Amino acid sequence: MSGVLRIANCSGFYGDRLSAMREVLEGGEVDVVTGDYLAELTMLILGRDRMRDAGLGYARTFVRQAEDCLGLALEGGVRIVANAGGLNPAGLAARLREVAEAHGLAPRIAWVDGDDLAPQAAAHGWDDALTANAYLGGWGIARALAAGADVVVTGRVTDASVVVGPAAWHHGWSPGDLDALAGAMVAGHVLECGTQATGGNFSGFLDLPRDARPLGFPLAEVAADGSAVVTKHAGTGGAVTVDTVTAQLLYEVQSTHYLGPDVSVDLASVALDQEGPDRVRVSGVRGLPPPEQLKVCVNALGGWRNSLELVLTDLDLEEKEAWVRAQLEPSLRAASVTWSRSGSPVADADTEEGASLRLRVTVRDPEKDVVGKAFTAPGVELALASYPGFTLTAPPGPASPYGVYRAAYVDRSAVQHTVHLPDGSAEVVADPAERVVPDVLAPDVGQVGARTSGTVPHPAARPTRRVPLGTFVHARSGDKGGDANVGLWVRAGEKQAERAAWLLATLTPELVRRLLPEAADLDVEVHPLPNLHGANVLLRGLLGEGVAASARFDPQAKAVGEWIRARHVEIPEELL
Repeated sequence: MSGVLRIANCSGFYGDRLSAMREVLEGGEVDVVTGDYLAELTMLILGRDRMRDAGLGYARTFVRQAEDCLGLALEGGVRIVANAGGLNPAGLAARLREVAEAHGLAPRIAWVDGDDLAPQAAAHGWDDALTANAYLGGWGIARALAAGADVVVTGRVTDASVVVGPAAWHHGWSPGDLDALAGAMVAGHVLECGTQATGGNFSGFLDLPRDARPLGFPLAEVAADGSAVVTKHAGTGGAVTVDTVTAQLLYEVQSTHYLGPDVSVDLASVALDQEGPDRVRVSGVRGLPPPEQLKVCVNALGGWRNSLELVLTDLDLEEKEAWVRAQLEPSLRAASVTWSRSGSPVADADTEEGASLRLRVTVRDPEKDVVGKAFTAPGVELALASYPGFTLTAPPGPASPYGVYRAAYVDRSAVQHTVHLPDGSAEVVADPAERVVPDVLAPDVGQVGARTSGTVPHPAARPTRRVPLGTFVHARSGDKGGDANVGLWVRAGEKQAERAAWLLATLTPELVRRLLPEAADLDVEVHPLPNLHGANVLLRGLLGEGVAASARFDPQAKAVGEWIRARHVEIPEELL
C-alpha cells in the first residue's frame, strides 16, 4: 500500500468524551480510528471490576461507542483499533460480537493478548499482585489488520502501539525499520492523550481559540518513512501548533529516550515544523532497537484509606491547627498519617472562603476498621469541643481501598504475545530480533541529580528581572508511577533560540529543588532537549507508591508544571 495513513484518536483515557468516535468518523476523512483507554490507575480499576465479575475487566465505555458507531465505521471502510480490552480482551471481543449481531452487522473482530502475567505473578516474585501486565507492541495489531480485521481490541499494549501497529501494517514495515517505527511511535504518543494535542491542559491556552466548541480530537497523517503531520478535522475547537504538539511530546517521558517494546525513540532527533494552520510536521525521528526486557505494570491492593478535611478561618491559624492536631493525634492508630494544608487566607478578606485554609488529615492502614469509624468518629466528636469555627468540608465517609503501583521488568521470553484472528485461529507474534541490553537505554541513564546529556554553557552575567518562569516557558506535567515528569520548553516565536539557550543553561536539579520545595529531598534529573527548545525534568518518588496510594492533593502531578511556571526566577532583561 502507498500514501499516507490517516489515523484519528477518539479516546485519551477511560472516561473520555463518548461522542468522540462519531465526531472523528463524521468530521472528515480517516482510515483508522484508535483509542487509548488504559493507564496504571485504570488497570487497578479494571482489576477491581474483575474481582466483582470475572466477565468484566474491559473498558465498558468503548462498548457504548462501538454500539453507536460500528455501522458507520464499516460503511466507510474505517478500521477501529483500541486497547480497551484491558484485562479481558477476549471478553470485550465477545461483547462486541453481541452488539454487532444485535444491529445486523458482521464485522471481522480480532483481539490481542499475552500481556496478562497475573497467573504467573508468584513465579516472578509479585505475590501481592492484583494485576500484572506487560506492555506489548504493535505487531499483533498489524497482523490482525493484515488478516482483514475491521476491529482490533487489545490488552495492555503501549499507548502508542495502537498507532504503530496500523502504520506498520499499511506501509509494510518490518521490525528492522527502526526510524519509520520510531516516527510512528512519536505520532502515537502525540495522539494518545486525545485533546491534549489540540490545546487541552496547555499552559499556552491564552493564545488559542477559547470558544464553546469542544476541542477537536487529533489525527496523524503517517507517511511511508514514518514522518507524520499532526492535525485535526476542520471546524473543531482548539488548535494544533508546534507548542501544543511539544506539550504532548514531552508528557510522561523520563529521559532523552522514549522506550517501547518495538523501538526506542531518540527524542533529541525529533523535528517539529508548523506546516500550515492546524498542521504540524513531525520528522527526522531516529529509532534505536527496543530494550531487552519488557516493562510490567504491577498493581497490588495496598490497604485502606480515609481522610478528614477541616476548615480553619483567620485569626490564630497556627494555634488552631496545633490544638486540633493535639486533640486528634492520640486517636490516630493508622500505619500512615499525613497532614497537609491547602489555601492561603487573605488578610481582611471579603469572603469567608478567602479568609480560610483547609487542613487535611489522610490515613492509610492494612486494616479497614482502623481507618473507618475509629478514625472519623474522634474528628466528629470535636465539633463542639475544639477551635472556634470548627467545620468539615464534607461529612465523614467510609474507608476505601487503595492500590499500590510498581514497575517490574521481565525477559521477553516470559511473554507470549498472541493475536486471535477473525477466522478463529491464533498466532504467536515473533519478537524483534535486534534488541539492546537494559542499561543502554535505561530511563535513569547518567548521574542522578545532574544533567544527563546535552549540557549548555551558562551565559555571561547580565542585568536581570525577577519574574515568573512561565513568562515565556511552557510546561506539561504528569505521573509515571511514583515519579513525576515535567516537560519545560520555550514557546515558539520571538527570541525562542536565545530564551532556550538561557533555559538550558539555567535549569539544573538544584534550581528545580529550590523552585519545588516538595522535591527538596528527591533525586531530580534534567534531560536537555535542545531540538525542542526545552528539557524533560524527572522528580523521582514525588508521588510515593503511585496515584492510587498518593496522599498529595494533586496525586498525578498534573498541576506541578503550572506550579513551577508560577515560581519567580531571575531572567535577563534582554529576553523579556
